Amino acid sequence: MTTLLPTQGPAPVSHRRRWAALGVLVGAVLLLAVDGTVLYLAVPSLTRELAPTATEILWIGDVYSLALAGLLVTAGNLADRFGRKKVLLVGTAAFGLASALAAFSPTAGVLVVARLLLGVAGATIMPSTLSIIRTLFADPRERTRAIAIWSAGSGGGIALGPLVGGALLEHYWWGSVFLINVPIVVVFLVAGAVLLPESRDPHPGRFDLLSAGLSMAAIVPLVYAVKHAVSSGIDAQVAVAAAAGVVSGVAFVRRQRRAENPLIDVSLFRNGAFSGAVLASFVAVFALMGLLFFFSQYLQLVRGFSPLRAGFAEMPATLASIVVVAAVGVVVGRLGRGRAVAAALAVAALGLALVAVAERAPQYWWLGLSLVPVGLGVGLALTLTVDSVLSAVPRDKAGSASAISETAYELGAALGIALLGSLVTVVYRAFLPADVPAAVQDSLAGAVSVLDPASEPARAAREAFTGAMQVTSVAAAVVTAIAAVIAWRTIPSGKD
Repeated sequence: MTTLLPTQGPAPVSHRRRWAALGVLVGAVLLLAVDGTVLYLAVPSLTRELAPTATEILWIGDVYSLALAGLLVTAGNLADRFGRKKVLLVGTAAFGLASALAAFSPTAGVLVVARLLLGVAGATIMPSTLSIIRTLFADPRERTRAIAIWSAGSGGGIALGPLVGGALLEHYWWGSVFLINVPIVVVFLVAGAVLLPESRDPHPGRFDLLSAGLSMAAIVPLVYAVKHAVSSGIDAQVAVAAAAGVVSGVAFVRRQRRAENPLIDVSLFRNGAFSGAVLASFVAVFALMGLLFFFSQYLQLVRGFSPLRAGFAEMPATLASIVVVAAVGVVVGRLGRGRAVAAALAVAALGLALVAVAERAPQYWWLGLSLVPVGLGVGLALTLTVDSVLSAVPRDKAGSASAISETAYELGAALGIALLGSLVTVVYRAFLPADVPAAVQDSLAGAVSVLDPASEPARAAREAFTGAMQVTSVAAAVVTAIAAVIAWRTIPSGKD
């Protein structure tokens, strides 16, 4: 995905068809984002059915975004080579098949494999959408509005996932959160075949298979090292996996610097505005996804909410992120892009800190109010960073820039679940009494499955999990606040 221009494609399409096609592309991104979070509310239900370990729970949640992050750049290059519409539609069909496999998974291991396949299929969808948008919208003003709507669809999907999941789980089994994708995919395939134009790079250069392998080899071992350290402690496997990831990452960067047609133009990171925007996107998703994965469990297992009620309990963040779409122009006009991103991250950090305090409040309302600044801040940051990334580089670097932005987004989701999720597990176990059963030590979901909810060990497990959530919320707030400072210092605002 090294370049989008020059590109080979059809003649410009009509105004009405352009915006109808944009609706299809936003729908695809919305589906991917919803699928990234819709599972969270289903964890307690699938735990009762499939009995996964704490490590398997993390992999079920994380492997989807991990596969997306590792394959986005490679998939973008394949789309440039074989046709963006073609790769998008093939990937969408594969996404529907993988969703059906996930819905009827008989074991936790099969579900992990199905989630992996969903991530692989999703990786072919995400980069093609932004590339097609640039083909559809030649006018810069129209393209900026289209990218803003695309970003809002992605951010809105993250927030809508828990609500969709809650509504389905209130009436159906846990697999329904995956099976619902199948009819949506069928509609998308028909609409995409009719409305989307085909385009490709007529001079894509030689495909670098070794670079594609190194990009995966740099990400997967590092995340595995974190997960294994949490489940089994720091041992030789952790050291070997971490070393393999670092060595592969260094080799990947060195190869990109020398390659005639690199998968990623690493020289873009010399631009401070570009690096700051990528970091802001990464941290916003890192904090939100890492928190949401266990927040839904907290609402159900600690506060006793039903899946649907838990979905509605997260609505303040959803509504706040929708308000951002209407307010983004005013905010940028008053503050400028850089200051707006910094302010958004600062608001999100404040919200995360308030969530930590409100998690022990007896009434839900304090928690609901705390979610509003989280939704506002993350929604605004995600909406602005894509445009900031593309604005920070020359037009002929836009393809490589968008690939990096999308990879940072998905890697932020993967590492947010891996690192913050691992922190929840570690602190939860540290806060537990020493004499609890092994199932209680493994996870709160495991504790609920073997203990009387009114018993003292069950109460202690809930208290430990709440304490772990508070520590993790504070950690996410600190990381987000640091990113706000970096964004303020690096991303231009265009205002005095």
